Amino acid sequence: MKDQIGTVETQLKNGIATITFSHPAQNAMPGHQLARLVGAIEQAGQDGAVKVIVLQSGGDRTYCAGASFEELASISDFETGKRFFMGFANVINAMRKCPKLIIGRVQGKCVGGGVGLAAATDYCMATKYASVRLSELAVGIGPFVVGPAVERKVGLSAMSQMATNPAEWQTAEWAKQKGLFTEVFDTVEQLDAYIAHFTEILASYNPEAMAELKRIFWAGAEHWDTLLEERAGISGRLVLSDFTKNAIAAFKQRA
Repeated sequence: MKDQIGTVETQLKNGIATITFSHPAQNAMPGHQLARLVGAIEQAGQDGAVKVIVLQSGGDRTYCAGASFEELASISDFETGKRFFMGFANVINAMRKCPKLIIGRVQGKCVGGGVGLAAATDYCMATKYASVRLSELAVGIGPFVVGPAVERKVGLSAMSQMATNPAEWQTAEWAKQKGLFTEVFDTVEQLDAYIAHFTEILASYNPEAMAELKRIFWAGAEHWDTLLEERAGISGRLVLSDFTKNAIAAFKQRA
């Protein structure tokens, strides 16, 4: 039986749905966690009592360490590999299609798929500890699935910089300058205070107007169901390569 560790919880207060994902491995996201997150986003999007969504992770350090490395290491065939990489594709598409504005709260480091989650929010705020890194190329794959979401926010040049330099962290201030984050705060307390203030105001606005804005924000991404599935297939093929298998084995020895 697969490991089912991790939680995705939703709290609703005054029209604000706060979705919190948590996993003991630095908030890494195995497949079952990603599926739970899709369900939570879809449910909040359909709930008439929800005006705004806040997406956050548990703990006070890493926001999201990306896809589960243990699950990645267990892939032995193409279909399993493609299904694995469809996990983040499904979350990004759920965020894209959700009629409610999604506010990102990033308290710490984002790696790989975690950068994709931050990029797929509609308005993202962070602390100065929220460094970002697209690490996929280092293990022989590439940020193919999250790439469109990241590129949409920061542009092709900045996405290319991260993708081709997977070992180097970019600072939260760099991410703000590139458009990934809208605000960067010195402390988590300042971040939370501003998000509470901002979402309270946002929840008072016309839901229909916000839904129309969301639709306009994401114009041009209507083909992402097909695009991200194609990208998942690329990763699903590459993860079976000898290079990637050796890189994963070397990583596990260091861990």
